[in-house]
Amino acid sequence: VGACYFDTTFTLLGFLAKADGRISEEEIAQAETLMARMGLTSEHRQQAIGLFKKGSKSDFSLDETMQRFVSTCGRLNNLKQSLLNDLIALALADGELHQSERQALESVARHLGISKALFEKIIEMIMARSQFNSAGSSGSYTSSASQLDAAYKALGVTAKNTDAEIKKEYRKLLSENHPDKLIGQGMPDDMIKLATERTQEIRKAYELIQKSRK
Repeated sequence: VGACYFDTTFTLLGFLAKADGRISEEEIAQAETLMARMGLTSEHRQQAIGLFKKGSKSDFSLDETMQRFVSTCGRLNNLKQSLLNDLIALALADGELHQSERQALESVARHLGISKALFEKIIEMIMARSQFNSAGSSGSYTSSASQLDAAYKALGVTAKNTDAEIKKEYRKLLSENHPDKLIGQGMPDDMIKLATERTQEIRKAYELIQKSRK
């Protein structure tokens, strides 16, 4: 399972980078930043670069890659969700989601059995989390209206939801992204860092909402 998850992630990153017809220097830099953030071992890093190149080739078959992934990891919902999360995060690394990237991600989501509505919601949540995170990177989270709005979106809820509904959604997200659960499902140890970052973002968003409601 671990090898299949690793291979699929990095070939799909190459496929995604090539979605608009060419791979820019910026996209290569973003993929390398992602590898650094994951904390890959040097051996894994070399493998990842080779897989990225393979995914960016014109004869790469998305269907075959996804069929292989689904037959190996299809029952492991946390891994499926995590794969899509990591791909969307890379696509959004430059601050926007290009049409060609969106179409490529939609194809991946379809193979994973993720509905169009859920796919759109995941994108909105990840965009809000990165917004929320960059605004709070100075270490001081203020509850300005835009910050609070991003915090709600990061959890996939709105200000109209009750405290109990928000708590339920928060716990569900934590459970889906929990590093221990992902390792238990077979995610390689040196790919857990991004999931850990995600749980921290989710916690920060929840804490801000709680603070604003007191």
